[in-house]
Amino acid sequence: MVAIPFLRRADAPDVERAPVAIIDIGSNSIRLVIYEGQGRIPSILFNEKVMAGLGKGLGKTGLLDPPSVERALVALARFKRLAEDMGVRQPRTVATAAVRDARNGPDFIARLGTIGLEVELLTGAEEATLAGHGVLAAIPEADGIVGDLGGGSLELVRVGNGQVQHGASVPFGVLRIAAMKLRTARDLDRALGHALDKSGWSGNAEGKPLYMVGGSWRSLARLHMALASYPLPIVHHYAMAPGEGQRLVRALGQLDPKRVREVPGISTPRVPALGDAAMLLAALGRRLKPSALIVSAYGLREGLLHRSLPAAVQARDPLIEATREEGVRQGRFPEHGDLLDRWIAPLFAHESPAFARLRHATCLLADVGWRAHPEFRAERGLDTALHGHWVGIDGQGRAMMAQALFTHFGGDSVPEMVARLIGPELSATASRWGYAMRLGQRLSGGIAEPLENSRLSLEDDAVVLRLSGGDRALYGEAVERRHRALAEALGRKALLYT
Repeated sequence: MVAIPFLRRADAPDVERAPVAIIDIGSNSIRLVIYEGQGRIPSILFNEKVMAGLGKGLGKTGLLDPPSVERALVALARFKRLAEDMGVRQPRTVATAAVRDARNGPDFIARLGTIGLEVELLTGAEEATLAGHGVLAAIPEADGIVGDLGGGSLELVRVGNGQVQHGASVPFGVLRIAAMKLRTARDLDRALGHALDKSGWSGNAEGKPLYMVGGSWRSLARLHMALASYPLPIVHHYAMAPGEGQRLVRALGQLDPKRVREVPGISTPRVPALGDAAMLLAALGRRLKPSALIVSAYGLREGLLHRSLPAAVQARDPLIEATREEGVRQGRFPEHGDLLDRWIAPLFAHESPAFARLRHATCLLADVGWRAHPEFRAERGLDTALHGHWVGIDGQGRAMMAQALFTHFGGDSVPEMVARLIGPELSATASRWGYAMRLGQRLSGGIAEPLENSRLSLEDDAVVLRLSGGDRALYGEAVERRHRALAEALGRKALLYT
């Protein structure tokens, strides 16, 4: 058996597994996230948010809200202690627009120093750059404008070709818009245009996506998902048509706030500001003329991690990295997913690179159901693909992986969730991947040698399996049955050559 050492968790240096903590002091919320090391897509060990509202009233008084300051200090003392107890010597603590702009911001930072937190006060340009890095960490192919909406400011930055380009920051956070007393959408457009011109913003991405970062815009997306009866409760990579910002403005004008608060994933403190967030989104849609509105769950915090990684690590595919990690965690044989993908690839040589990538990620998860009860392995595979903590993939991609794993683990129909996300043609494509994986797993028993010594190919009207020497004994009744099922799915006959 040929091992692939770099796939094994035990080979990673311990320093890469040491927990890393980031405390993000925003104008509206304060959050602690503790990550398992500094890999390409590190697992989250802990995540807690407090809606402190530091920037509340900043537009009127020029000060951080005093009661919010006291609430923030209590939360931050707790965050520091939690990070220490989880093995983080010094959490990286950053503060953004509200602390940057408030006259009492330096006093607040000094008080944090007394509890042992060293605060980095980010400039608007640094905020924009980090938001861009966060989006590229989750959507490496991103090509458009990143819009990071916080409580105190809006950051815009151009991304493309894997690079963060020029950006700007304007004081249009959700806690400040109300204080501007803008009477109409035209007033907001005019004020936004003036602020962008003053900031030196020159980004032009007409016809390219606007990537939405920030809790208020994620809440808007969750509302849109509810209105559209979208079946998958995953906000990352959720896409909306470019004019949907205006639809959300109208919806929020008509909906009872209680109905909005009942939407899963929308926190109650964010509801009062959603109308202003929607107005700003609509204004940006009119001004930037994007091709689509795409939500990114990754932003400034993930950008801090991503920017600190070596270029070679940044270049790794986040979906492949995350599914490989999960496959190692839940599977039996660490290298088997990569080997299985190479073994079935000759059957799908005509497919696009995008499909090949999804198929590879699915193969890396091919063993995640082995601990489940046999009657529920198909459901385990389905749930893993649909609801896993993946980035670099949209809802359609999740559904294709889910269908493939469902078929691979013996499911015999198209699950309702999958049917609502993809049509019959894509479902059939993914099912064929599943049949091929199912044959490979049964033939090999999950170990490497049978796959390394055999070959699967399409020849004329047949799916041909070649076994050599003593491996002919592996072709038992169950393997033959799965060989025939795969051939039928491909519209061919099954042939064995020894």
